[in-house]
Amino acid sequence: MNNLCVAHRGFSSKAPENTLAAITLAMEQSYVHWMEIDVQLSSDGVPVVIHDFTLDRTTNGHGNVRDQTWAELAQLDAGQWKGRAFEGERIPSLDEVLKLTSGRLNLNIELKTTGNMYPGLEQAVMERVSYYKMENDVVLTSFEVESLRKAKALNASFKTGLIIDRRPLDLVKQLIDLECSFLSIGASHLDSSLTTLLISEGIQVMAWTIDKTIGMKRIASIHPEIMICTNCPDVWNKTMNP
Repeated sequence: MNNLCVAHRGFSSKAPENTLAAITLAMEQSYVHWMEIDVQLSSDGVPVVIHDFTLDRTTNGHGNVRDQTWAELAQLDAGQWKGRAFEGERIPSLDEVLKLTSGRLNLNIELKTTGNMYPGLEQAVMERVSYYKMENDVVLTSFEVESLRKAKALNASFKTGLIIDRRPLDLVKQLIDLECSFLSIGASHLDSSLTTLLISEGIQVMAWTIDKTIGMKRIASIHPEIMICTNCPDVWNKTMNP
């Protein structure tokens, strides 16, 4: 079994998700070659790495991410909720993450938006990726098809991918119409026939989010090219390298 390991929000079972601590810990594992992160915008247009639209779950702040400036977001503690050892961890900017991972990891950057919540998100993210010359190391993914269309319109050479947690009958057609070469799909929706069809169309497939050995073995048995997105890279390692 050689299905690639994608560290979900970094090594998020051990360290606070989407922080430099979780990202660094993932990078320290030689078997982690990909990482998934989530990006939103501060009120002054800075791309920041955080999953929830609100601050309450993973920081000591309150309210919406988009209502805070980058200076305000940078002051928040994004680690103490995970344990005292992580007190003082901050919400990182996308720049910080790109600088840290450049030349060392491939990134699945989720454009975390809904509707027109973040005008300019795609351009802001793509500008930073291009600044670090990481275009070939990044795939931009989103649940929002309009966000993917915007990204392709801005620069068609960027790799894009749809995120989905269902299995519509016209899934392959949707991906082709969106010019997506990547699919991030809830693991329960994958089987051999769908995976074979996707791969035959040149679609790279990532299954999420799988934290137990039994689930990883099921995905690996379907096809060796399915990427496994997990909060627990250590479980992946024990499963793939018993």
